[in-house]
Order: sequence, then C-alpha cells, then structure tokens
Amino acid sequence: MSLEALSKLVEDGESEDAREAAKQLLSGGRDPLEMIECMTRTMARVGDRFARLEIFLPEIMLAGEALSAVVDEMAPHLEKAGGRQIKGKVVLGVVKGDLHEIGKNIVKLILETNGFQVKDLGYNVDALTFVKEAEAMGADIIGASSLMTTTMPRQKEIIDILKEMGLRDRYKVIIGGAPTSRLWADRIGADLYCPDARSTPDLIAELLK
Repeated sequence: MSLEALSKLVEDGESEDAREAAKQLLSGGRDPLEMIECMTRTMARVGDRFARLEIFLPEIMLAGEALSAVVDEMAPHLEKAGGRQIKGKVVLGVVKGDLHEIGKNIVKLILETNGFQVKDLGYNVDALTFVKEAEAMGADIIGASSLMTTTMPRQKEIIDILKEMGLRDRYKVIIGGAPTSRLWADRIGADLYCPDARSTPDLIAELLK
C-alpha cells in the first residue's frame, strides 16, 4: 500500500477502503505526519477540482467523509509521534438561517489536518450559541460561514454579542462564504476574512501569532 493509493481512495470517496489503507500504512511504520501532509495535498486537489467543476457536491462530500475516516485512524499515532501539537482551538459553524455547510465541512477537515482542534457546530447556528460554545471550549477562534446575502448580518451579530458581554478581546472572529468579502469583514469588525478553504490554516496561524 502506498500513499498515492491512499490519496486516490480518499479522492474517490472510498471511506472504508481508505481507513483500511491508512491502518496498513501505519502498521507498516509509515510516518503519520507524512500521511497528514499527503492528505492536505489531496484535499487541496479535491478543492481545486470542485472549483473547476470537474467534480460536484456529492463527490466532495464523499471525499470529506473518507478523509475523516483516515484522520480518525491516524489520531492516536499522531499523538504518539508528538505531531499533534494543537495550533489553535476553533469553534466553526454556519450562521442562523443558512443551511449550506459543504464549504464549512471542507474548512473543518483542512484545519484538522493542519493541526487545529475544531468544534463543529453545524449549520443554522444562533449567534449566541457561537459565543457560548467558544467559552465552553476555551477557543481561540470563532469561525462563522454565511453562503447567502440575507444571512451575512448574522456574522455581525456574533461580534455585537461579544462586545456586549465584554468578551471581544478574548476571541478572533473569522468569516467566510461566497457573498462575504474583506470589505464586509472590515465593516463588521471581524479579525479575518478567509476567501477559500485552502488558505484558511495559514491565515489563521498568521493571525494567532
């Protein structure tokens, strides 16, 4: 079993086969950090194919599920290797009134493969829930996605609540989603706008410095 074969299984969305392949590679002594790097490249490639309309929503969701299976298999090995150093804790969700979570799911997977601990709140998440969950987790980052212009103001609500509760300085608020922009982030007082999933880990790491 090779890393290339594992990569193809993930890209093809073969969850159980990918999990078994990861298990074989790990039992054969393959470096889990090297495997994580491979998975990060794989998901970047999947994201690129999606952007070029070579694959569609069902395929990218299946690839995400396969990656999750591989990451689950690798987690204990990464901890043993000392490579699972947490770069930051992120509460992530899609704002109230918005049911589109595929982009958020991709961001979650890419963050996890890049050493971030992520609490996924799902979709249709109330602004106050973001804040409460961030407090419960001891998060560094609150990440709020909006895929519709009608739900974008919900991102601002999170920041308003943080200010009202005297917690604004405790968390970095990052936003993303198709209709959002750096201009919108500046207007609502967000700390960071992430234009795509691929760049998110580097942008967050830079922000947390």
